[in-house]
Amino acid sequence: MMQRILALDVGDVRVGLAVSDLLGLTAQGLETYTRTGDIERDCEYIISLAKKYQPVKLLFGLPKNMDGSEGFQADKVRDFANEILKRHDFEHDFFDERLTSVSAKRLINDGMVKSKKQKGTVDKIAAAIILQGYLDSF
Repeated sequence: MMQRILALDVGDVRVGLAVSDLLGLTAQGLETYTRTGDIERDCEYIISLAKKYQPVKLLFGLPKNMDGSEGFQADKVRDFANEILKRHDFEHDFFDERLTSVSAKRLINDGMVKSKKQKGTVDKIAAAIILQGYLDSF
């Protein structure tokens, strides 16, 4: 039986967060966290959220280049993940997040998602798209 997975769409300013249902079938966007610039506070927040949902795994969206290689942004995500993981031992994985923000913006623009705060909504939806892609890959 699968249990919850917490997905993170890590950006320089915001972190989109999504969680799976207990069966690991569907992803729901949770929230968009605005980073403080203080890595300790940011990690504490993510860890406290993870403790609330008790995921079996953290899933980090990994921004890859269109040719599949990893660039500077992927290094930033790995660094952020490492900061969390050195403070709390979570099982974790990375999942290719190419074009998820584009897909999230398209959903919003097509009226599938109604929001006055599109920037924050994009990150939360992108995290849900990353997580759903991961869940569907099994």
